[in-house]
Amino acid sequence: MEKKIQAGDYLALLGVALLTFVGILGETALNVTYPALAKQFAISLDTTQWLTAGYLLTVTIMMGATAYLLKRFPARVLQLVAVIAFIVGDLAAALAPTFAVLMIARLVQAVATGLATPMFFNLIFTLVPREKLGMMTGIAGMVISFAPALGPTYGGWVETALNWRWIFWFILPVALISLVLGQLFIRHQPAQHPAGFNLAAFLTLALAMISWIYGLSLIGSGGSPLARRGFLALAVALFCLFGWLNFRGKTHLMDLRIFKQAAVSLDGLTYFCLQFINIGLSLVIPIYAQYTLHSSSFVAGLILLPGTVLGAITSPLAGTLADRFGFALPVLSGSCFLTIGAAIFYFTQAQLSVVGIMVTFILLRVGFNLAFSNTISNASTQVAVQNAADVSAIFNMLQQFAGATGVVFLASLMAVYENQTWGTMASRTAAGGRVDFALTFALALVVLCANLVNYHFQAHRKQASAA
Repeated sequence: MEKKIQAGDYLALLGVALLTFVGILGETALNVTYPALAKQFAISLDTTQWLTAGYLLTVTIMMGATAYLLKRFPARVLQLVAVIAFIVGDLAAALAPTFAVLMIARLVQAVATGLATPMFFNLIFTLVPREKLGMMTGIAGMVISFAPALGPTYGGWVETALNWRWIFWFILPVALISLVLGQLFIRHQPAQHPAGFNLAAFLTLALAMISWIYGLSLIGSGGSPLARRGFLALAVALFCLFGWLNFRGKTHLMDLRIFKQAAVSLDGLTYFCLQFINIGLSLVIPIYAQYTLHSSSFVAGLILLPGTVLGAITSPLAGTLADRFGFALPVLSGSCFLTIGAAIFYFTQAQLSVVGIMVTFILLRVGFNLAFSNTISNASTQVAVQNAADVSAIFNMLQQFAGATGVVFLASLMAVYENQTWGTMASRTAAGGRVDFALTFALALVVLCANLVNYHFQAHRKQASAA
């Protein structure tokens, strides 16, 4: 019998999508307010970047447990917990009297986003029939890629019109609507009940991520090279220990065996690099525009808006292309556009004006959205149905971890130059921006090569099975 999606299922998806949207919007909405926050709370710009990096890191850690939670608890219960956490964090952030309170409030909100995003994809993978999967994951990709790129524009507009606290007040009603829709229409029950939670693996993974991000942050804060290398080496060791612990005991924190499929591994690499570029540039471009091009915070955020909007329009169209012609067409086309855009940023940086950055970002974002959601969709078709929750949780964890890595690493590389004493701040930021653009161009090439290999072998395997 053909699987059909009901009207109530669409409303359930909408409820989780709204929470996912405002949660991911919050990842980057404060990026353009860093100078104002640094002045108000008497802290350095290096410290303010933890409002984004800490948020992304907490989301990532939370997603490490989501594969288990989605198998253990009803989605309706998880959505209720997520909305409550988001509302509590949102109110605390809006009223925060100190930087420490604002930081804690952001981390509470991040718990909600870490629950909501994988839940959104898991509901799609379990409720939507295969023939509509590309379109629906395209819409989901639009949500989670549109939101972080829109964040700086939204934050810049709110700060210019009012002040940064209204960033949190304006999104509160959206969370309340999500609460009502989710509790009325989510009916999905977990397909299986794992024996227990692998706490040792979870804590090891969390410590590995924290060590990794902190080690990268020491690049820009002037920390000793020995300490930086020590934390990064510790992170690698902990990641290896996590891999060992994850397969011990009665249950896996997440089923990493999905990466035995070469296509899934290449999709994972692509997904990581795409989000590194997306979130990283959403931080770098507004800072570059303010310090090097002397733009206001509003204009710095507005630079990203046309690309964000066109990228959002592209995402469901990319899903429709995948449904009709297969995943290879939109993913490979997107990889080419992404690489061209990244190349323009790197090779023509000195000539780029505000308009030039805006046009180039449009090209890059269209390419990103052609490839992004179709990458996770392709991975979901390579595994058994019971592993859909693992694909959802692992890939969403990958993209958040990539975002945290991108924010901290690119900000740290730029800070290395900004903290020098030669030249003006504009020239030092331009030099740091060149390094960042070089790195994102290199990662775009990795995306292009990984997808060329991936879809070549998928096509070869398909021909062999048809023979």
